[in-house]
Amino acid sequence: MSVLLLALAAGAVTGLALGALGGGGSVLAVPALIYLLGFPPAAATTASLVVVTVTSATALAAHAREGTVRWRSGAVFAAAGIGPAAVGGLLSRHLPAALLTGAFAVLAAVAAVRMLRPAAAPVTGPGPVRASRVAGAGAGLGAVTGLLGVGGGFLAVPSLVNVVGLRMRAAVGTSLLVITINSLTALAARAGSAADVDWSAVGPFAGAAVLGAWDGKRLAARLSAGTLQRLFACALLVVAAFMVADAVS
Repeated sequence: MSVLLLALAAGAVTGLALGALGGGGSVLAVPALIYLLGFPPAAATTASLVVVTVTSATALAAHAREGTVRWRSGAVFAAAGIGPAAVGGLLSRHLPAALLTGAFAVLAAVAAVRMLRPAAAPVTGPGPVRASRVAGAGAGLGAVTGLLGVGGGFLAVPSLVNVVGLRMRAAVGTSLLVITINSLTALAARAGSAADVDWSAVGPFAGAAVLGAWDGKRLAARLSAGTLQRLFACALLVVAAFMVADAVS
């Protein structure tokens, strides 16, 4: 199969997962870029940030039209992650490929476990928001985005609900603002390594991801969220196991 067809297929699956689940789909982008398109790990994480930024920004515009983005809360949360995202983006250029692959495998496994666990009981009332907790959560998400090239929606949404006190729909919309800002920051830090990326493959990948996200929204309306999450979590566990085996071999 040609590189173009592989990029379109992988991008469509990544976007489908993003649109159906509202987060976590970008975890598929890096392994697809490495194992299907032959990208080195560092270049794959940079390319993944491009895909995440384009897809998140497109979805953010749709959520903004629906009024589900809390701009002030999202800006404060994202501001805490700008520095760590930049530092992570710079560090990723100097880390061994095996370490990046292993760390990404752990992240994929954590995402899968979170999706397989029963959902936590909703918060009954908005408690006091501690600035230190918001800063810590935002900084952690920024660091993950910068180092590993993922949006971190599966981390951002729970943090915005439990730490910032947003309702779920607002948390999903606001997380897209946070992800877009962090991804752009990490991309800026990696500007010097952009020459290593095969843009002829990344362009179709990102375009297919944007289109796939719309199909994912329609799929989410037909299948239960629990079924979608379990299927995706099982796929992530397989990906994580494969990447761990590759990193230690």
